[in-house]
Amino acid sequence: MSFLKKLINTFLSPKQIDEVEEDKSQYLPEIVIPVDELFTINFKNNGGKFIYCETQQELTEAFINILVENDWFEKEALTHEKQFHSLLKSNNVNFTNPKHPSFFVASCESLIADDGAILFCEKQLKDNKPHDIPDNIIIIAATSQITRTKSDGLREIKKKYSQAIPSNITAINCFNPSANKDFLTYGRSAKNLYLLLLEDL
Repeated sequence: MSFLKKLINTFLSPKQIDEVEEDKSQYLPEIVIPVDELFTINFKNNGGKFIYCETQQELTEAFINILVENDWFEKEALTHEKQFHSLLKSNNVNFTNPKHPSFFVASCESLIADDGAILFCEKQLKDNKPHDIPDNIIIIAATSQITRTKSDGLREIKKKYSQAIPSNITAINCFNPSANKDFLTYGRSAKNLYLLLLEDL
């Protein structure tokens, strides 16, 4: 069953999850939410904007819709990954030595279900810290990159880059500007983040 169908059929809100926790008997087996649904719930609760794409064509159309929505055509974008150059170039977005980029385009290493975070490393960020990149971000990822915990995500990085573990491994999970008022997010700048998630399972 595709990610989208599972999401539609069994999606639970955080309130519903709490109600199930309160009502369940100690003799019933523990309810485990599938990792893809858990990520979606926590990511949206963090203020992230989520767009599911079944094909590469849908992903391209969603990317263009984001540019239209934010009036980012013929603006500047920051990216450190060559795989996005043709997508940006075909939409008249300058990515060569941008001085005032309107948004950041990147892939990621993992999507962390437990807290709805996105895990990056130097391959996407170079030596930049989260506060150094633009406040507007478009992440392009695949359903196979969803992991349950940060530890699982770090294991995937270790397996992928076994010869040379990358530096600047960072997780971002603050996507709601109003969250900056919360003392728990002190020192972190909230990002206006779009996730284009491509089905590849």
